[in-house]
Amino acid sequence: MPYYQKLGQIPKKHHIWFHRNGSGPSFKNEGIAYEHVITTEGFNEAYSIIYHLRPPTRVRNVELIKYWAPKKVTESPLRHHHIKTAEIPRRGDLYTGRIPMLFNADMTAYRARPEKAYGKFEYYKNGGADEVIFVFHGGGTLETVFGKLRYRAEDYIVIPRGITYRLVPDKVEEEDYLILESAGPVRIPQRYLNHEGQIRMGSPYSERDFHGPSEMLTVDREEDVEVLVKDGPRLTRVTLAHHPFDALGWDGYLYPFTFNAADFEPITGTVHQPPPIHQTFEVRGYVICTFAPRLLDTHPEAVKIPWVHDNVEADEVLFYVRGNFGSRRGIESGSITLHPRGIPHGPHPGTIMASKDALRTEELAVMFDTAHTLELTEESLALDDPKYPLSWLD
Repeated sequence: MPYYQKLGQIPKKHHIWFHRNGSGPSFKNEGIAYEHVITTEGFNEAYSIIYHLRPPTRVRNVELIKYWAPKKVTESPLRHHHIKTAEIPRRGDLYTGRIPMLFNADMTAYRARPEKAYGKFEYYKNGGADEVIFVFHGGGTLETVFGKLRYRAEDYIVIPRGITYRLVPDKVEEEDYLILESAGPVRIPQRYLNHEGQIRMGSPYSERDFHGPSEMLTVDREEDVEVLVKDGPRLTRVTLAHHPFDALGWDGYLYPFTFNAADFEPITGTVHQPPPIHQTFEVRGYVICTFAPRLLDTHPEAVKIPWVHDNVEADEVLFYVRGNFGSRRGIESGSITLHPRGIPHGPHPGTIMASKDALRTEELAVMFDTAHTLELTEESLALDDPKYPLSWLD
């Protein structure tokens, strides 16, 4: 996680009696707050401690809704893919309208363009995976037990597993996301951290670029609240006996946060630099990179776009956000390309010479490289350009 943060009221030490200040809530609990430890990798790794008005275990009812998992397409040849998602129809709500595009055991990538904010559920929890929501378009507020967190276009919203949240968009008709659901926790790359856990100087960002909740949201209401809980393929309706956002305060290293792609500081050289310089997060089984607007290579004979290379250890996916994608032809904002392991890919014909006099690039793209093979879904194959594998011919 980015750094230690605290918000609201907390006691002087862990695991001691915490008597609330003020007259107290309507719930009769003898004036104490209830400690709640949140972790994603056990008690030896990052954690936060929340103090609730009521025990967070007060469940009135649970109901299995369904089992659902993305399905891969029938066997297909090894080839490159161009999935055009810019104009997918709006459907569903903020949680159930997500369309699976690619998946493996470590992650699932969704596109989402909701037509309404909420259906049957205003509140959602992913109990089995961390979520990275890249805001392609839109803006609003993320509400959780940790408080309120504003988000804007081109933000990464990182939500650790087990956290109930509500997305409150400013204009739902503008919301447009790429969502990466991760079996492993989302972390800052270890090589960016010094021995004290601080982000090193020379990294492409610092702690100042990460934004956690800034305002507590203490809801003191004794009422039934339904939460849609996802745990792998299992979807459950959980009815709580009180509002889940009833915290007085919290502290720790584990909380939802945002990082905006515009705050990524690109590393450049006299000649072209390899993709790891763009790494933004590391996750079990894959990495997330940000290709941000930047100066191009300064050597007078530099080839300023990526060289041809084979993916021998990873499947490579790019989500194109905006700008002129110098090494590609026919790519548009909202496109997804999958260049799988085992076959080479590189700049399209004509793009090398076209970039010769360029001084900088204004492109913005999100890349994720996975250690294990990605499967396409029926939804993604329906948006795929079958001619893309042949697009390197003159």
